[in-house]
Amino acid sequence: MKANRNINRHIAALALFAAVILHPSSSPAQGSLTPPGAPAPTMKTLAQVEPRTPIDNAPFTISAPGSYYLTTNLTVAGGDAITIAASGVTLDLNGFTIASTAAAPNGNGIMLNNGLSNIAIFNGHITGGVTNNGSDIYSGPGFANGIRYLETEPSSTRVVGVSVSGCCFDGIFVGTDDATVVEACSVRTVGSYGICASTIKNSVAVDCGYRALGGWHISDSRGIGTGGGDGVYGEHALNCMGCSRSGAGVCAVVAQNCYGFSDSSEGVFAHNAQNCYGCTSSGYGLYVYETALNCCGYANSGTGLSAASALNCSGHAGSGTGLSADTAMNCSGDAGIGGTGLSAIIANSCMVVGATNIAYKYNMP
Repeated sequence: MKANRNINRHIAALALFAAVILHPSSSPAQGSLTPPGAPAPTMKTLAQVEPRTPIDNAPFTISAPGSYYLTTNLTVAGGDAITIAASGVTLDLNGFTIASTAAAPNGNGIMLNNGLSNIAIFNGHITGGVTNNGSDIYSGPGFANGIRYLETEPSSTRVVGVSVSGCCFDGIFVGTDDATVVEACSVRTVGSYGICASTIKNSVAVDCGYRALGGWHISDSRGIGTGGGDGVYGEHALNCMGCSRSGAGVCAVVAQNCYGFSDSSEGVFAHNAQNCYGCTSSGYGLYVYETALNCCGYANSGTGLSAASALNCSGHAGSGTGLSADTAMNCSGDAGIGGTGLSAIIANSCMVVGATNIAYKYNMP
C-alpha cells in the first residue's frame, strides 16, 4: 500500500511539470524579435581618437589654429624648421627632437610670426651643433635660435618642458609681454640670451654668451652667463642662483633667497635684498640700493656688502671694506689687513673686525 502511494505522488508531480512546460504562458508578448535595421558603427574615427594634426616633415608652416603634434624627429638643412603663422596654436613636440645641419647657423627651430597670441609649445628638444670655444666665441652648424619671434612679441604664450642646445644666438626668446611664460625648460650653449620671457619658473640656462635668464618674474631657476650679461636679470628674483663672468650674478629690483657670483662685477645687485648671498672676485659681493635684510656679501677685493640700510647682515672682504652702509643694525663687518671692517654713518649693535669708519655708534665699542 505504501509503495502505491509513492508511485501516485510521482505520477502527480510529472503531470504538473508537463502542464507547466507544454502549455504556453498566458502573459502578453514582449515585442518583436526582428531587428529594426542594420547595426550602427560603434568604432571612433581617427579624428575622434586623435583630434590633432600630425607633423612628420620639415620645414612645416602652421597656418591655422588648432592642435599639432610631431610624429618623428625632424631635421632641416637650413632655415626655419617649424613656423607658427596663426594664433590659437598648441604644438606638442611629443618628446621628439628638431635639429638643423646648416653649415653656418641660420633659421630657427620654431619661429613665431608677428603679433601672435594663445600659443603653447611643450615636451621636446631643439638642438644644433654650435659650441663655445672656451673664450666665449660661439660657432658651428645648426640653428641661429631655438624658439624666437619674428619682430612683434607674442602674448599669452607658454613654453613648457622644452630643452634647447647648440644655437648661435638665443635659446628660448618669447619676449617680456605680461603673458609669456617659460616653465621647466633647459638651455645650454647659446651665444646670446638663454631664456627671455615675462615669467620664468623652474628653468635653467647655462653657458650663455650674454644674459642667461631675463624677465619680470624669475623663480626657482639658475642662470650662468659667460660674457658681459647677467646670470639672472629680472624685476623679482626668488630662489634663484646666477653666475656671470663680467656682469652681475643676480640683478633684480627685489631679490629674495638668491645666490649670485661674478668674477668682476656684483655677485647680487638689487634695490632690495632679503636672505641673499653675493660673492665676487673684485667689486661688490652684494650691492643694494635700499635695504638689505639677513644678507651676506663677500669680495676678495672691494666691498663685501654695500647698502643704504643693512639689518642683520654681514660683509667680508679680503681687502677693502667688509660692510658699507648709511645705517647698519645688528651687522658684522670684516676686512683683511689694511681694510675697513665696517663703514657707516650710523651703526647700532654691530660687530667689527678691523678698522672702522663710523660717525655715530650705538651699543658697540
